Amino acid sequence: MTEPESERGLTLTHREHVLDWSAVRGADVRFASVTVSENVNWSDPGAERMLAAAQEAGLHTGARHYARPGAVHDQAEHFVRTASRLGAFAPGSLAPALEVDAQSVDDRFVKTWIKHVRHAARIRRVLVYAGHDCWAHRLHPDRWADPEVVLWLVRHNGIPGRPGWFHARLGVHQHAWGPDVPGVGGPVAQDAVVYPFTLSDLLL
Repeated sequence: MTEPESERGLTLTHREHVLDWSAVRGADVRFASVTVSENVNWSDPGAERMLAAAQEAGLHTGARHYARPGAVHDQAEHFVRTASRLGAFAPGSLAPALEVDAQSVDDRFVKTWIKHVRHAARIRRVLVYAGHDCWAHRLHPDRWADPEVVLWLVRHNGIPGRPGWFHARLGVHQHAWGPDVPGVGGPVAQDAVVYPFTLSDLLL
């Protein structure tokens, strides 16, 4: 029995330029995660336009927070306020994501952020996004990844959905960074759902 083809998505920040969302959707891209906030006070003024355009094109879109060390409750509250204003917690949206890259963002931070966001946004499903080195050496998801947490691994090996690292809660693989996505001007991070997860497992 062969595995079904992975459903595709994009990871977007204020640095990417999507020129034609219809072309993106036409390339079988089904979901997009957009960085909307960072730390306790930065938010992307263009995120609302990007999220709305992606939703209008038929993509499941979600908000992402870039974590910095310290002030975890304030960061979670800032994210919830920002994402709520953008309508990012509506049913059918991609679940909210926490991006863990900065050093000193540890398991305690992740666990606390998830708990605060769930309570404040009245949602359960959360994505946690990090690079391979972070998953292999810094984070210990067994301490906080319950059945409503989905792990998102960044490893640009060019093999969608096959990151070469396993965890029972691993559901998304960022497999490439390149300019080959129709409708996007320049390189963009490309993602795939990891079997046996499906896109519905990533949605609110």
